[in-house]
Amino acid sequence: MIIGIIAGVVAVVAIAGMIFINQPRFGRTPRGERLERIKKSPHYKDGQFQNLHTTVMMTSQKGRLGALWGFLFKKEKNLRPEKEIPVVRTDLRKIGKDENVLVWFGHSSYLIQIDGKRILVDPVFCMASPVSFINKPFKGADAYKPADMPDIDYLVISHDHWDHLDYQTVMQLKDRVDKVICPLGVGEHFEYWGFDKERLVELDWFEDAVPDEGFMFHCLPTRHFSGRFLKSNQALWASFLIETPSQKIYMGGDGGYDTHFAEIGEKYPGINLAILENGQYNEDWKYIHTMPQYLGQVAKDLKAEKVLTVHHSKYALARHPWDEPLKNAVGLKEKDSLNVLMPVIGDVVRLE
Repeated sequence: MIIGIIAGVVAVVAIAGMIFINQPRFGRTPRGERLERIKKSPHYKDGQFQNLHTTVMMTSQKGRLGALWGFLFKKEKNLRPEKEIPVVRTDLRKIGKDENVLVWFGHSSYLIQIDGKRILVDPVFCMASPVSFINKPFKGADAYKPADMPDIDYLVISHDHWDHLDYQTVMQLKDRVDKVICPLGVGEHFEYWGFDKERLVELDWFEDAVPDEGFMFHCLPTRHFSGRFLKSNQALWASFLIETPSQKIYMGGDGGYDTHFAEIGEKYPGINLAILENGQYNEDWKYIHTMPQYLGQVAKDLKAEKVLTVHHSKYALARHPWDEPLKNAVGLKEKDSLNVLMPVIGDVVRLE
């Protein structure tokens, strides 16, 4: 009798789990022609995408479960702000299309309007995790929603982690996006979600695309990983350099320090703005996120005229104080003598 009850409970839990992970928001692993293309990629080996150099994911003795336990249950001071995050409310639709501007929405979400085109990068305006009670935004940092966005020419996704690819956000933007530009394999999620294949510009590292005259996207490496649940690294992760008629803008995505930054700086001289990851780092995973001591070197390797740091001020995905990345940015300005942009969420930054 008891064994039967236990078996029944286990079966119910298993069925509930299967129903949960089979929701559309989890996306889908690549298949068909896309999978065949992936298998031909020089960066896909042993059944998954690989970084340029060998990368240990967890660098402590605790392992993934130990790190997860500490993340969930170890109390840290100043992990979240006590007060609301300062935010500027900007009517994005009223920004003239002839204006070259950038608006940051917290974490890694930002809008670039340049030479008449609107580029929305890694928009997460609804949920940064599979469930709403994890990774809640700081008070005030969730001021912008999908409905606030203007029509978008290029939706750029750096990789498929939940805090960069939000199902609810992209579905609400679906009819107002012209083209989706993403790393190889990420297009499977969008096709599964009903986006026309013709709208997807899917690139491997070192591939380029010219979606419109005068606009070139270079898909470039970063040192990270991918995955939305059980299976990792079935889609690629990337940084992007966009060349427009007037500027070169580097969008770094997520990733730890490596030789690719210097190589990009040499191959693409004259980068006007580098948008770099600064936050959610930890010694336990020091190779897959940029540690503060390397942030200045990244900017110098790229030889960028201006720097904007992102991946902070909205979520506590690591154990550092919430405002430490802001202090890192000040350090870049004062100690490294770099031209660092430090806008408030929603503020309009002029790119001229």
